[in-house]
Amino acid sequence: MQTKIKRNEFLKSLGLKGASLMAVYCGATALASCQNDSEVSPSSAIDFTLDLSSSAFNSLQTVGNFIVNNGVVVARVSSSAFAAVTQVCSHEGQKRIMYNKTGNLFSCDAHGATFSVNGAKLNNVSSKGIAAYQTTLTNNSLRVFS
Repeated sequence: MQTKIKRNEFLKSLGLKGASLMAVYCGATALASCQNDSEVSPSSAIDFTLDLSSSAFNSLQTVGNFIVNNGVVVARVSSSAFAAVTQVCSHEGQKRIMYNKTGNLFSCDAHGATFSVNGAKLNNVSSKGIAAYQTTLTNNSLRVFS
């Protein structure tokens, strides 16, 4: 059986030097994790096809709607066009990207980063854009690929 110890008891047990070392280490780790403002690219190539006549994807028949599939946000941006981008924000690497039909853009609800339908950054929250994918529509088949 494990005994749980409270955080301040743990820090007291380390003493001043140990607690200081932990604070420096944890602070550096936290700062490093916020420093991943880099282009976020998928770990593998993207290539999938959605059957828009399927009930799972027929929401894409309406302009302004979007779905998330395989880590990709796919949006119907006009009556004849689709846009697809990674769901992972380039600011902090979180899967928070969604389509905003009012602004015809993609946005991250974590920190307010915004991106064009082509993945380019639109504000200064993120220093880079996000990965965008090509789309082709043939009848009811929408192919999304890199």
